[in-house]
Amino acid sequence: MNKIRIMALGGLDEDGKNMTLVEIDEDIFIIDCGLKYPETTSFGVEVIVPDFSYLEENKNRVKAIFITHGHDDVMGALPFLMQVVDAPIYTAPLTAALIDDMFEKHNLKKYQIKRIKRSGSFKIGNTKIKTFSLTHSIPDTFGIAIWTDAGYIVHAVEYIIDFDLMDPTFACDITEFADIGKEGVFALLTESRSANREGFTSPRHRIHDAIEPYFERATGRIVISLYEQNIFRLLEVIELAQKYRRKIYFVSQKQRSYLNHLSQLNYYHVPAGIEVSSDNFDNDVDNIVVIVSEQGPNVFRLMNKIAMNEHEKIQLRPQDLLLIASPVVAGAEKDAAGMENELYKDGVQVESLDRKRFLTMHPSSEDLKMMMTLLKPKHYIPLKGDYRQLIDNASIALNRGFLANSIHVLDNGQQLTFVDGKVESISSVVEVEDVYVDGKDFLDSSSLVIRDREILGTDGSIIVGIVIDHQSKEIVGGPDVQSRGVIYLKDADYVVKECGQIISRVIKESVKNNNYDNISARNEAREHMSKYVYKMTGKRPMILPVIIEINH
Repeated sequence: MNKIRIMALGGLDEDGKNMTLVEIDEDIFIIDCGLKYPETTSFGVEVIVPDFSYLEENKNRVKAIFITHGHDDVMGALPFLMQVVDAPIYTAPLTAALIDDMFEKHNLKKYQIKRIKRSGSFKIGNTKIKTFSLTHSIPDTFGIAIWTDAGYIVHAVEYIIDFDLMDPTFACDITEFADIGKEGVFALLTESRSANREGFTSPRHRIHDAIEPYFERATGRIVISLYEQNIFRLLEVIELAQKYRRKIYFVSQKQRSYLNHLSQLNYYHVPAGIEVSSDNFDNDVDNIVVIVSEQGPNVFRLMNKIAMNEHEKIQLRPQDLLLIASPVVAGAEKDAAGMENELYKDGVQVESLDRKRFLTMHPSSEDLKMMMTLLKPKHYIPLKGDYRQLIDNASIALNRGFLANSIHVLDNGQQLTFVDGKVESISSVVEVEDVYVDGKDFLDSSSLVIRDREILGTDGSIIVGIVIDHQSKEIVGGPDVQSRGVIYLKDADYVVKECGQIISRVIKESVKNNNYDNISARNEAREHMSKYVYKMTGKRPMILPVIIEINH
């Protein structure tokens, strides 16, 4: 029988950067490659991606990269993976178009995308692959079943069961799950993010009926916030705008590009004449829906900008209604609170959708139970979620009759190995760390750059400059000491003065002992100053001594 190994490089005990490896003998299949957005304390880092070191060491074994849908948390790290791995990307048409856009932005030209159907079967080498349609907040979402001698390894992560949804770009067919289950499923890998929610997610993911009363009674504009990649909610808003004869203005052109792709694929066409272009936007027109959309926490930063009347196009007025249809995510709490505060100051009407009442399109407990029932896996592996959520998911499986030794809660970098259909080992293969992306640079969490930014952000900095004559080694200028963020200015004089005296003493003593060296003197001065400042303030600021030599 095949040797099977399953390992996540991201997505376990965290929110985002989802990435799972399924190894069949010597072949590696990558499922998803996502990023996550940093908390506000991440010191200038743009995004965080998985650690690809294991794949770099085994890049010749990678046979395929599957991207299950077009969200950043499952595809956003692809441009960085492609610098390490050269393998074809298998995905559905909409996601392929979004990847093309993303790669163009990153100036990536050499890559191969194989467009596949949401529901179908094909082979990669000798391995049979099946895809099956899933319902999520973006069209063209699908699950994957990889055949082994022991049965299918099924990856069905972001989905809901919605029996009422007829749109073929969103809908799923649960008979597909049952058919795969009849063929035999060895292991099911599925999401944990909402495992603690009771019941089915549907119909609580729909906001149409809840926001329609606002459309009925609003006298001014409706300004609504949406997550950029939640296409399901966007289409609900467009439908209501059309019903109540309101025009639509997109603040973000990125969301407009999603609609362009949907139109090109013949999935959906925006009603003719409903959209107002940026050139024709009039801030005084009332019968308009302003759609404010961005990725992750950025939507609240953009909304905050609008609330402060700092946006170049949108100036809010008392008759406007601002509708928050994007639940607050990690890293956005401060911006969200600040935004609401400013809006109330200006007298703008603010309404927020209750995130406990209106659910994201992720599987709740009954969705998970149905998937288990239809697929009948021998092993169950919770993915995607904080550790508590992984345990919640595992508990559902346990209560459904799974044996404890067939439920596997893993950590990122931990590999689950099956030989002859039985668990051989669960071992940590790689030490995976968050990899920070800053511009074009990759920085791990222990990077000196990150550490320096952390020090600057928490304990401040002290820069000490002094000028000496290169020939005589006499001090001819300074010392000049600049302190930022260490202590209050009124308390700084004695600390500043002593730091200047420390560098002067170090230079004079080394000259006296005939062992002066610029680098050695700077290092010694830094060490003495660091000890002194910590003793006096309890802080460890970044200390930068600068010794300038003239008259070479």
